[in-house]
Amino acid sequence: MDYNVNNNGRYGEFGGAYIPEILYANVEALKESYLKIIGDPSFKAELDALLRDYVGRPSPLYFAGRLSERYATRIYLKREDLNHTGAHKINNTVGQILLAQRMGKTRIIAETGAGQHGVATATVCALKGMRCIVYMGETDIARQRLNVQKMQMLGAEVRSVTSGNKTLKDATNEAIRDWCCNPSDTHYIIGSTVGPHPYPDMVTRFQSVISEEIKAQLAERTGRDYPDYLIACVGGGSNAAGTFYHYLNDERVKLIGAEAAGLGVNTDQTAATIHLGKRGIIHGAHTFVMQTDDGQITEPYSISAGLDYPGIGPLHANLAVTGRAEYLAVTDDEALAAAMELTQLEGIIPALETAHALGVFRLKAFRPNDVVVLTLSGRGDKDMGNYELGIRN
Repeated sequence: MDYNVNNNGRYGEFGGAYIPEILYANVEALKESYLKIIGDPSFKAELDALLRDYVGRPSPLYFAGRLSERYATRIYLKREDLNHTGAHKINNTVGQILLAQRMGKTRIIAETGAGQHGVATATVCALKGMRCIVYMGETDIARQRLNVQKMQMLGAEVRSVTSGNKTLKDATNEAIRDWCCNPSDTHYIIGSTVGPHPYPDMVTRFQSVISEEIKAQLAERTGRDYPDYLIACVGGGSNAAGTFYHYLNDERVKLIGAEAAGLGVNTDQTAATIHLGKRGIIHGAHTFVMQTDDGQITEPYSISAGLDYPGIGPLHANLAVTGRAEYLAVTDDEALAAAMELTQLEGIIPALETAHALGVFRLKAFRPNDVVVLTLSGRGDKDMGNYELGIRN
């Protein structure tokens, strides 16, 4: 089975493009041109140069000796936290800003939850001299103040969203409304593998530099270019998609995603979409959605601002349904404990999103000879307020 997107923009039964008529021309133009632009040698040369000289790639693959000893297996950390702007998000925004330029767009909009995608978008807009507007929920603005300040310093306009739960879903809604009002000059840099086709595939391709590097780095470090397990956190799913990409059709490699259980999957304070969601449409794609029996989207909750999304990328929905990947639900408390453990064993403070991936080690046993690669999708600077509360409690 091929787990990549097909010619109709679908991953099995999931995906597609369910969009307002006013955006049809925009999305069709993007669909018709993105593969040609990405495949152009001049585009690839400019992207590779920026990833190397601006982002700081390749990111290291670090053998976590003390963490490996704790869990009696071989754990490697893919250090996306060491990228410029502190997370994997920059891989995608660099690619999309170059794409927007070649499509003649002059205005950029984005949504953000934890703020990392907003910072990464504001960064590349400053680099290329483009106007940048970032939509962010009022709740997330309060808990991610440092990233808001960074975006503003970079010249972006941060628009506070006060509808709904005032988090990532609501920011995405407002960004789509903006796009509907400004279709001709605006490119929407979606931050995850969500939205209408071709966004899930396009974002995955820009993030696939992660798995491309893992293959080369593992070959050098272990003598083979594949691990036994890959682990990544999943909100919309971009860092996981990039981690899995070059191994999707390699059945030797087991794929594990960690989604946010919040206070528990049996509570109403959770963001465990794969565990609790039903098939539906959200932000232009058919996927799993947290919703009521009559189809109303429910409000997700997670201590992590980057994971409290009530949907999931269609790639991940398909991987879950087919059994190609396993998705574990990690609670707030489990994520906080895992973050403290990594910090005190390895001297690395992870983002709360990444902490959910680290929580997998407490939920699943690995063999001593297994090679386990976990993507550290971001660093913990932005989450110190939550960590401080966790330490006190």
